[in-house]
Formats: sequence, C-alpha cells, structure tokens
Amino acid sequence: MAKVEIERKGRLMVVTINRPEVRNCVDGETAQLLFEAVRSFRETRDLDVLVLTGAGKVSFCSGADLKNVESLMARRGVDESGPMGISRITDLEKPAIAAVNGYCLAGGLELACWCDFRVASRNAAFGNPARRWGVPLVDGGTQRLPRIVGLGNALYLIETGVVIDADRALRMGLVQEVVSAGQALNRALELADAMSGYPRTSLENDRRAVYEGLALSVAEGVDLEAKLHETSLADPEMVNRLRGYLAGQRPPFPRPPASP
Repeated sequence: MAKVEIERKGRLMVVTINRPEVRNCVDGETAQLLFEAVRSFRETRDLDVLVLTGAGKVSFCSGADLKNVESLMARRGVDESGPMGISRITDLEKPAIAAVNGYCLAGGLELACWCDFRVASRNAAFGNPARRWGVPLVDGGTQRLPRIVGLGNALYLIETGVVIDADRALRMGLVQEVVSAGQALNRALELADAMSGYPRTSLENDRRAVYEGLALSVAEGVDLEAKLHETSLADPEMVNRLRGYLAGQRPPFPRPPASP
C-alpha cells in the first residue's frame, strides 16, 4: 500500500499518512508523496479544502523516521519544500485542516501546525519529545507554533519535550475542537464541507489577508485587506447569496461541539 493515500470526496481532498505500523512517521518517500499530494491539491481548481490525517487510531504522525532520517535530507527538493515534505510551502491559496488522532509529535506537530487549524480526537497527544535526542524543529515549528499558541506556550512545548493531551491543547489554542476518539476525520470533513459551500473568493481572500497580514503593521494590514477584497465585493456569487438572504434564505452553518 502507498505510504500516503489520497482520496477525493466531492470538492475535498483527504491526504492520509499511511504508515500505522511505525506510528505514521515520515521517511523520504512519504515526504515526497506528501509534497505531490499538496501540489495536486493546489493545481486542481475544483478542490476547495485539504484534510490531512494519519491512518489508524494510534497516531496522526509521530514525526520523522529517525531510523531512516538520511532519506529525508537526501530527497530532491528538500530545501524548497522541507524535510517532512510540505512545511516550507507557504503560498497555498486554499484551506487545510489537520484531523489529529493519537500521537502528534515533533515533525508531526509541525505538519499539524502547517494546516490552518486542527481538530483533535479525545486520545490525541501533542509535543516535541525528540528534544531528548537533540533533534531540532526544522519544519516550521519554531515559526508557526508561537503564532498559534503564543511565545510562552510555544517555548514550553519546544524546550521541555513535554507531551500534552487534547484538553490541554484545546485550552492552549493549539487545537480548535476536541471530539470523541476516532471522530476527528469525520468532524474535519464536516467543517471542510461547510467551508466548500461558501463563496470561494471572499474566503480565500480573508485567508490570504490573515497570513500576509502577520508580517505587517495593523495599518498596513488593513490596507492589504481592503485591496484584496476589491475582488470579493465584486464577486457575483456574493451578490447572488445576498439576494437569497433578502428572500429569506438562511443556509445552516456548523456549530462547535459541546465543551469537553
């Protein structure tokens, strides 16, 4: 079986790291397949949302394959895309969601942080235990994690090697929803399906404004927002949706799960 499986569900793409026998750790071949999956998603216009997950119930991704780490660094294109395959891709124009079941550690945590947000099963666990062997975070973890959870929380995870459970990750802001064990993928697909049903132009422009605005002052970010949304405000789909609103149409929207 392929080390990475790709499944299309309507306008959604599910990318599954498929090495459950080694807790879905990533070697060079797996990294290359992840890169090719994201490239295909990016180039396919009628795909709206990517969901990244891991096979089985034990692990989302336990990080780099430390028994075959040389293959990660020897992969062609590693400098451009990152050792884990996708971490240095920063120009994706469409949303990605991590559906986290079980262990999400070291490089696996970096892959989850590459996604826009994370849905975790009750049995999920997050951390950087590779600190014990002096393995650095070279797949964006030092940059994305502080932006997600704040400086103190990021350094706490990065420096101590502590592993936290899903509830602690939720309180920290590392994950956005915690669901029953085994339900992370289903819930991520529910959210992705809802997102896919929204007018695409404004959603993608909002997303772009958020990411590009991180490096700007508030004033510069507001200017960027206004410039990007010139196309959103001229989008015929938005006009049609607003006409529907005036006619009494109220499409449903997703609601978060009950508090754990």
